[in-house]
Amino acid sequence: MMKHLAKQHIFEVQPYRPGKPIDEVKRELHLKKVIKLASNENPYGPSPAVLKAMVKEAQSVNRYPDGGCFHLREVLAKRLSVSGENLIFGNGSDEIIVMAIRAFVAQGQEVIIAKPSFLIYDIAARLEGAAIKAIPLKNFHYDLDRMRDAVTRKTKLIFIGNPDNPAGTFVTHKQLVSFLESIRRDILVFIDEAYFEFVDDKDYPDTIDLLKTHKNLVVSRTFSKIYGLAGLRIGYAIADQEIIDILNRLREPFNVNSIAQAAAVACLNDKKYYHRIGCEVADERKKLYRQLKAMQLNYVDTVTNFILIDVKQNSTHVCKALLKKGVIVRDMTFWGLQNYLRVSIGLPSENAQFIRVLKTII
Repeated sequence: MMKHLAKQHIFEVQPYRPGKPIDEVKRELHLKKVIKLASNENPYGPSPAVLKAMVKEAQSVNRYPDGGCFHLREVLAKRLSVSGENLIFGNGSDEIIVMAIRAFVAQGQEVIIAKPSFLIYDIAARLEGAAIKAIPLKNFHYDLDRMRDAVTRKTKLIFIGNPDNPAGTFVTHKQLVSFLESIRRDILVFIDEAYFEFVDDKDYPDTIDLLKTHKNLVVSRTFSKIYGLAGLRIGYAIADQEIIDILNRLREPFNVNSIAQAAAVACLNDKKYYHRIGCEVADERKKLYRQLKAMQLNYVDTVTNFILIDVKQNSTHVCKALLKKGVIVRDMTFWGLQNYLRVSIGLPSENAQFIRVLKTII
């Protein structure tokens, strides 16, 4: 009865489908043990120092959080060598993506994305009534030439996931600089660096430095991935002060809870723990490469904590078979990648179990 009152373009949007939670799979399939390798999470969890900070902050949850994230802003600004006025915090970096679209894109204007890429770019833009130009990846890398050619007078925003999800590849510094120099300054270029902490490559862009010369650039990052705070929902973006001021006008008051703020500060102060996690993920990635090669399965070289794997058969069937054995992975059919799975790099024991079960299916 109320459907006709809503904006009609909303019904053209397919809602985001998150990976199945472990408890849900246990209930549905009556399993005692389930491992989740579907959502690119940190399987090691936060450090003891972070957990301690969370417990301490929990004693004050009867009070509203600091709406300006004062302490986190100070620590992060110092870490990044930027002004605190160049930072905005969100309920995950997803919220900042949504805010940017709401602020800069009107109905009928264009947003350029890669295909496939992080689904929220597409979903959030369509919900604002934007026209989407989705440029196919070229050999699982961004085709920046075609993205540049797709720009029209209606283009208002371009998303670049770097590294990209689900491919796990990245745009180099030279490629990004060349692209930015070719784009009109009245187009917002949004660089999503959710996985940048996993990257160990000298060609990866220094986007913080690029912000000095490109006022139309926004760089977002998150505490959900390597820092293991996915359940607390906290992310941030760095941009010119004028852009931050615009985004703050859309930001909900108290959008980042107090426990998330305290945990994020503790994460930034525990470099040693998270450096070790980055090293362990890299080691496990190499092991998985060797095992996949032994199974004669192709994969996309990644700089992230997930791998895109060609299973050479119906990936939906393989995904369901893995699920029945208590292994949750992401079927990429919905992204238009037939026969591909995206598998997060888990604990050594979880990766070993995934390979064992996959061998029985393949």
